[in-house]
Amino acid sequence: MRSVMVQIPNTPTSADVARLAGVSRATVSYVLNNTSAVRISEPTRRRVREAARELGYVPHAAARSLRAGHSRMVLMPAPAVPVGPLYSRFLNELQWALGRLDYTVVQYGTVGLQGDEAARAWAELRPVAVLVPGADLGPQGVGVLKRSGARAVVTLGPDRVDGAHALLMDHAAVGQCAGAHLHARGRRRIGVVVPEEPGLEAYSRPRLAGVRAALHGTDAAVTELPLAYTEESAAQLAARWRQSGLDAVFAYNDEYAMLLMRALQDEGLSVPEDVAVIGADDLMLGRLLRPRLSTVHIDLPSGRDLAELVDRAVRDPGGEPEVHRVLGASVVRRESS
Repeated sequence: MRSVMVQIPNTPTSADVARLAGVSRATVSYVLNNTSAVRISEPTRRRVREAARELGYVPHAAARSLRAGHSRMVLMPAPAVPVGPLYSRFLNELQWALGRLDYTVVQYGTVGLQGDEAARAWAELRPVAVLVPGADLGPQGVGVLKRSGARAVVTLGPDRVDGAHALLMDHAAVGQCAGAHLHARGRRRIGVVVPEEPGLEAYSRPRLAGVRAALHGTDAAVTELPLAYTEESAAQLAARWRQSGLDAVFAYNDEYAMLLMRALQDEGLSVPEDVAVIGADDLMLGRLLRPRLSTVHIDLPSGRDLAELVDRAVRDPGGEPEVHRVLGASVVRRESS
């Protein structure tokens, strides 16, 4: 039987990249590891990256972690609740900014796991940082993550967690803006949509409280309106609207506002003459409706700023946890209110 010799291409190494780029292996390491402590000119950096691309060279993540003493993986638990376009854009910007700082972002689904139990599952992956949306994580979970090697734990929610950096998101301010706007427009019987979808309570309850705070001491009344994100649920609510006597609604966000506004119009109610409607998030679709949807514009934290916070915490894991209040809110008045 005749044998055939097959030549298997060698896996390119950092030495191959260095030869092609005309630099030392140390320079290759500094460039591909994004080391900021060593000054390297931009043309040299570009030459090294082009050589790496030409050869198909990819740094070995495990070896790099051993040299650095930690991984470059930032873990982001996948949201357990529906997230809209606004939050999705924020996540995309954050992942891009972390990638520019040479971190690898991994979204991790933990269906059925919450709080400290979820933290133990995250810790098994040995991330260098964890970004936790919501309010489920406790101090014990933060401790589990740090003992596993996480240098930074950052929470995004309404309250601080001991030991973690915090971006405090004041959703009550969103409701206050909406409530004050409707009152200023002469509305006195105001409904507030509270989504029935599980997991949204951390956002909807503070928004409802914000409307109540804005109208406290006035002649206006606030009515809570449970609503599922279905056409059937919206139609049922709209069918009862005339009996409710409500003349305005803050519909939690733009998506629920669009759902309810269409149901109200199908029921023969006029917007804004019979019912003033305001949402939140300032989505483009709201500007395409007729009448155009009034909304609360929300300023989420900059993905670049959050990425830099993560990087600072990774470089200085013993530093005092940072706390930043984010989520600015302002009304965008359009025809629906």
